[in-house]
Amino acid sequence: MKILITGGAGYLGSVLCEHLLLAGYHVTVIDNLLYRQHSLFHFCANDHFEFVLGDARDKTLLGNHVKNADVLIPLAAIVGAPACDCDPDMAQAVNLEAVQLLNRIRSPEQLIVFPTTNSGYGTKSGDSYCTEDTPLEPISLYGRTKVQAEAELLSTPNVITLRLATVFGMSPRMRMDLLVNNFTYAAFSSSYLVIFEKEFKRNFIHIRDVAACVVHCIENAQQMVGHSYNAGLDTANLSKEELALKIKEQVPAFYLHFAPIGSDRDKRNYIVSSQRLAEAGFRAQRSLEGGIRELLKGFRMLGRGEFGNV
Repeated sequence: MKILITGGAGYLGSVLCEHLLLAGYHVTVIDNLLYRQHSLFHFCANDHFEFVLGDARDKTLLGNHVKNADVLIPLAAIVGAPACDCDPDMAQAVNLEAVQLLNRIRSPEQLIVFPTTNSGYGTKSGDSYCTEDTPLEPISLYGRTKVQAEAELLSTPNVITLRLATVFGMSPRMRMDLLVNNFTYAAFSSSYLVIFEKEFKRNFIHIRDVAACVVHCIENAQQMVGHSYNAGLDTANLSKEELALKIKEQVPAFYLHFAPIGSDRDKRNYIVSSQRLAEAGFRAQRSLEGGIRELLKGFRMLGRGEFGNV
């Protein structure tokens, strides 16, 4: 089976490619290498891997490659509220319009697995679980573009969408802005962190659980198409304070200041149920504690910063 991934050289894509190749699929990645990343070099010796330097908004390029695929995975995106706010036009074009283009080009027989975000749940109380039937109320441009893209895909045949919790873990194309990665790096690099609105809650999932979940969706597509699925770790519906204290268990010198005055730009506050995904046969397995250990190990490999003396 042939898989086409747009944005496959990114944080999630570079790990997902590994899982798909190990599962025996032929993988083609289209990516414009916006961040000059080299995250896929180690797949070049694999005859089942192909790379196309190009943009997910290029209709001619997509047309040439979509027709050869059995499964389409649109990962190309401007990810996160701050990044989208820096360039709203690009966020709209990549997060929404490129997905619409891909959906128009593909045939109804081709499967789309769309990893999106659970950011659409917005500012719930954090006291009751959000399910896939909970109304979506995105509070950022990032959330709005992803919610609209998901809705348009689900209105067409042969689509599975995964509303991902906040992802954590090491990747060849590393991201430090994700909450677990960010807090753990603060513990590792500076040993202190100021946290606003410590009670705000999120759900979390390891990057390799996400990759395994995508493979599960492909292999069980007939039973799963036509639905969205929350994808998170059942044991990781945590407040920012609870997350920071879990990191402190492994980095005892980590000094935390929970600021009573001030606010976080990110107002999301919700917990999530992944029961529908469990009923479809998949549960996330990798623990938050194990992910923190993994991150600390990875950060030791960073060495000296480019612009620092230590």
